[in-house]
Amino acid sequence: MGFVLVLFVAVAADQDARADDGLSGVVCAPPGAPGAAVAGFGGRQLTNAGVVVAVGKQLRLPPRAWVVATATAMAESRLQVLANASVAESLTLPHDSVGVDHDSVGLFQQRASWGSVAQRMDPRSSTRLFYARLMAVPGWEAMPVTLAAQRVQISAFPDAYARWEQPANAVVGSVQGIVCGPGAAPAPPGQRVVLPGNPRAETVINAALSQLGVPYAWGGGNAHGPTRGISDGGGAADRAGDRDKVGFDCSGLALYAYAQIGVALPHQTQAIWTAFQPAITDRTAIQPGDLILLSDNGRASGVHHVAIYLGQGRVVEAPQSGQVVRITLGIWQSPYWSGQFIGAMRPGLTVARS
Repeated sequence: MGFVLVLFVAVAADQDARADDGLSGVVCAPPGAPGAAVAGFGGRQLTNAGVVVAVGKQLRLPPRAWVVATATAMAESRLQVLANASVAESLTLPHDSVGVDHDSVGLFQQRASWGSVAQRMDPRSSTRLFYARLMAVPGWEAMPVTLAAQRVQISAFPDAYARWEQPANAVVGSVQGIVCGPGAAPAPPGQRVVLPGNPRAETVINAALSQLGVPYAWGGGNAHGPTRGISDGGGAADRAGDRDKVGFDCSGLALYAYAQIGVALPHQTQAIWTAFQPAITDRTAIQPGDLILLSDNGRASGVHHVAIYLGQGRVVEAPQSGQVVRITLGIWQSPYWSGQFIGAMRPGLTVARS
């Protein structure tokens, strides 16, 4: 028998925790003492996160909504109820600290158009305001956290939310009492994913996850990390300003991750497809660390995207101009991914049998 790779396995504390709407093992906290800080958040911050989760439960929203809301509050206020030095009433209400952004107050830094100062300063009512707007976003469930949050907040810094997705998973897991299984933490920044039996795949995945939130840059990325994007002669990447960004494109991210185990990938998806045949076309045989390739015509000439498989229908990818390196969920349920999947590659990941 081959090795069995285990990724993102969670141990739930109760039935509600186990019913996590397809995010089992992603929404979980690293093992630790009860009440200890998680992903750099502790004390009142975890209390506020607990309110966000509790309100989501009361509204019968799925855990994905809790994660979006928590990640947004992390980005906006570091999970603190912020008064505002320019909003006198806010200073008279319970708060954790004081901010100075226009007339924004509270966990989500909501401005006056969201509601009264009292509503925005109260963690429960401000969370309800956030969820109401999130639920009004068509297709929010399938969006990356950073995009869903941006559609609600309309921030001047739309990429700011991406880095908080994994910490939000850990914090939501913590307040729910969900602890990741041994060696299977959800890999927020600074933590690692362990794949029993395949340290090479583990290295590849952790290298890719270490780049979450890095901007997409067409032509960007090498064996040492993100690089400045390149001009493509006036096409989409030029219009998005990729030549002025430091980051990765899809094959650049794969190239970087695999370079950490000494495997050299071409910096071009069709060249990757050609170089490492035969492809794995049986989805049930794909393992964490494998490269997932997409084609828009079902042939080698149409191969246009590559991502690194994380298991359980998840990949880490550099998607397209204007976005950032992210984790994408439910690829086999997505018409786009399942319809364009042409095969997977496993260059240099095979573990010798003892």
